[in-house]
Amino acid sequence: MLERFDDTSAEVKSLDLSVPTVFPKQFTDLPAIKKWFTPIDCPTEHGVYYSPNASYLGRHGSLMVPLEYTRYNPIGDDVGTRKAISTFECIQAPLSLLLSHISSEDRSQQLYLAQCSLDDLPSELKHDLPAPKLISHLGRGDIYASSIWMGRPPTSTPLHRDPNPNLFVQLVGRKVIRLMKPKQGRFLYDRLRAELGHAHLRGEEMMVGEERDRLQDAVWDEKEINGVSASGVEARLEGGDGLYIPLGWWHAVESIGSHTNASVNWWFR
Repeated sequence: MLERFDDTSAEVKSLDLSVPTVFPKQFTDLPAIKKWFTPIDCPTEHGVYYSPNASYLGRHGSLMVPLEYTRYNPIGDDVGTRKAISTFECIQAPLSLLLSHISSEDRSQQLYLAQCSLDDLPSELKHDLPAPKLISHLGRGDIYASSIWMGRPPTSTPLHRDPNPNLFVQLVGRKVIRLMKPKQGRFLYDRLRAELGHAHLRGEEMMVGEERDRLQDAVWDEKEINGVSASGVEARLEGGDGLYIPLGWWHAVESIGSHTNASVNWWFR
């Protein structure tokens, strides 16, 4: 069951904290949406596309950020998809490199700003992402950590669970999130995982290799692997939408579309 609350001020007190909840268009006032991104004049049925605001973000182009670098094998129609991943590594590079990549036409490789702590951003950028007041209603208001995610589709985070409850907010672009109850996700993960790997850590073993392929096939292609298959709920988020992920719920994330995709999240106790 996936809850949907359209008016946080009126209904949040009745929120069931044990199930995931979508908050449509409740975060459109985050300053980063208007300051960091520029609408592109090509509206679609899925809303407006965006590009990075080079004049604003470019002022911090020398900022060193954690980027995930993925290269794809040129294998027919799978180019640029998760099935074609050749190599994966984490690097530290200037923010300007990511901004340039997002605007490029090169689909043979991918750069993704993943799990970059808001505390590592310059004060100007950090102030553009104030913690939503909703967090004080969902928990005690004590934020454990927060991160920014930005790139160009396709990007993904394979099946995992967080050590704390999570408020995930889509800034621009679209993401699909599939979620499973704690026991269901644990069973699936344990049956399909390899010897190495950790459900809480975004390491190389999570992003490439047999373990990742098995989990992705089960979660996204709904294949039965080793006698088990995924079952759960799905949330589709657009700019300004938020998703509350309860403690222990397993989830996998994929971006969709073709232009800039950015999200922010806050983990809290």
